[in-house]
Amino acid sequence: MLAQVKQIIAVASGKGGVGKSTTAVNLALALQAEGKKVGLLDADIYGPSIAMMLGVPEATRPDTPDGKSFIPVMAHGLETMSMAYLVSDKTPMAWRGPMAGGALQQLLEQTHWTELDILVVDMPPGTGDIQLTLAQKAAVAGAVIVTTPQDIALLDAQKGIEMFAKVKIPVLGIVENMAVHICSNCGHEDHIFGSGGGEKVAADYSTQLLGSMPLDRSIRERGDSGMPSVVAEPDSDIAQRYGAVARQVIEQLAALDDSSGPEIVFD
Repeated sequence: MLAQVKQIIAVASGKGGVGKSTTAVNLALALQAEGKKVGLLDADIYGPSIAMMLGVPEATRPDTPDGKSFIPVMAHGLETMSMAYLVSDKTPMAWRGPMAGGALQQLLEQTHWTELDILVVDMPPGTGDIQLTLAQKAAVAGAVIVTTPQDIALLDAQKGIEMFAKVKIPVLGIVENMAVHICSNCGHEDHIFGSGGGEKVAADYSTQLLGSMPLDRSIRERGDSGMPSVVAEPDSDIAQRYGAVARQVIEQLAALDDSSGPEIVFD
C-alpha cells in the first residue's frame, strides 16, 4: 500500500500541548493547496484528533473491502486514516507499547492509499514506540518538529530532533506555535511564552525555522469546528503562514531528492 506514496513526512513534538496536530492538519491542507496529492495519517493511537479537526462525523468507519485492509476516509480532499475511525471517541486505548506499534503498522501498511505525493503522519508526542515503529517500517523522507517558545517545550523539541538523528531521518525544520499574542483591541504584541527560542534551536541543529504561528483564538476555533484555518479562511494571514511552511517543506523534500547525486548521461 505504501508503494503508492512518494514521500512521507512526520510531524512530531517532544511534548504534548504545543499544537502538533493543528500543525499537521493545516500543513497537509496547505500542501494540497500547493497542488500536491496528500494523505494524512493520525499516528496518535492513544489520543487521535484529526477526525474532529477535519469535521469527520463520529460514527464514520472506513470501508474494508476484504475485511483486512482499509479505504481512506476523504476529508477536505485529503485521504485520511485514524484510530478514531475504528473505535468510539470514548474508548480508551489501554495498550502497551508493542500493541500500539502494531496498530500503527496496520494503519500505515493496510490502508489503500492512492498515488500520493506526500503522506503527512501526525505523530504522538514523545520519543517512544510509535516513533521507532514508523522509522523502522516506513521510508520517512523527513520530519517537521513543532514546539512553542517556552523553555521546557524547546528542551523536549531538542530531544525529538536528537531522536530523528539517531534513526537517520532528516529534520526539515521547526514550526513555532503560540509565538506571539496580538491584542484584538489595541494591537499590542505580547510574547507570552518567550521569544526567539525556535530560531535558536534551529540554528543549534543546523535546520531552519519554517514558520511562527501566533497565539490566535481562531486557530483553535477552526480546528474545533472541523474547518481548519487553511480551508476556512484561505486568504487570512494564518493560512498564508501555513502556506509558506508548506512551500518550504516542498523545497526541502526536493533538495533531499536531488542530494542523491547527479545523473550521468552518455551521448
